[in-house]
Amino acid sequence: MSEIDFFKYQTPSSRIKANIVANYFPKYCKIILKYPQSQIRYVDLFSGPGIYEDGSLSTPILIGDACNKDNNLRDVVHLMFNDNEHMETLKSHFDARFVDNPFKFPPRFANRTVGEDEQIASYLRRNTKKEKNPYPTLLFFDPFGYKSINTKDLANFLSNWGNEIFLFFNIKRIHAAVENEKFDDLMNELFPTTIDKIRKDRKYVGQVSERLSLIIENLSTEFKNIVPYIYHCAFKFQEEDSNTTSHYIIHFTKHNRGFDLIKQIYNDFDNIGATLGTNGDYTFDAKKLDTSLATFDFGDQNIEILGNDLLSKFKGRKLTASKLFEEHHSSGKYCRKHYSDTLRDLVSKDKITSNYTDNKAHSVTVLINDSCILEF
Repeated sequence: MSEIDFFKYQTPSSRIKANIVANYFPKYCKIILKYPQSQIRYVDLFSGPGIYEDGSLSTPILIGDACNKDNNLRDVVHLMFNDNEHMETLKSHFDARFVDNPFKFPPRFANRTVGEDEQIASYLRRNTKKEKNPYPTLLFFDPFGYKSINTKDLANFLSNWGNEIFLFFNIKRIHAAVENEKFDDLMNELFPTTIDKIRKDRKYVGQVSERLSLIIENLSTEFKNIVPYIYHCAFKFQEEDSNTTSHYIIHFTKHNRGFDLIKQIYNDFDNIGATLGTNGDYTFDAKKLDTSLATFDFGDQNIEILGNDLLSKFKGRKLTASKLFEEHHSSGKYCRKHYSDTLRDLVSKDKITSNYTDNKAHSVTVLINDSCILEF
């Protein structure tokens, strides 16, 4: 699909991508606002027109709606959009939808070319580690394909306090470009230190899914080379007319709470019940919108795998459910619901015991809180 045709109608995958970001941003703001802030930014460098020709809403409008509904966010969020083709259309949609501009900080619209504009590059490279970051920012980086992704610049942006990134890209194109010398410059910007390792290691894995995982893990390595203490979590999109993976959206954060939050949101939009134990990712498969094509739900395998891991790692311990969750979740992809479901399953099988200390009647055996005491 050409970029011109892309905004004629919204595909199910595009709708899910937009809603993941739009659901995450207000909750991200609530986390950041635990510390007083004069301004929080949402920056979208490839924003598009905001509304598809079929009337469907894309990320900028959904984000605007979310902020407009919340008095606190209206007063603190600064929306910043860039698109070198659709800026005027997006601005007109914003003006029509948000009459009289209800935001304290009027949204900004630019039409710069990412990858060629030095002002954008300087913004991403700005380092505030020696001072308070005045504008904690969620950056949505959604190029049409994979061009203009300079991983070093993005990682440097991430290093500043409060900054987080959603990176959306076409994994099929990257998979093909890795071995095509015509794209060496682009691949070197995307994988400045690991491209040779990717080319070497991919020779020893036969399945495409393993090669895609190799790309994702090396991309995270590039970020960790600059920002050692980060969390990343990927959500993949299956082709809408085949069984191959087309795109990934990856979330990068330095905050354990952000990692917790994105996994909860990914789980809400996963429609295959992906197995997360080994090289598994939260997944949306548009073909499952037709129930006749529904694939097997692997949710029970997550409970079994996570349960066995918890029994091994917490054997002989007595601790709160919240402490268990905080200790364990940061090392894997499971979300809070996986933990609550798994722990309740272990209680039902008499493999652990659970008691509450809050003197309240509870309808479930385990809640992820400080009053639920688990004994292994």
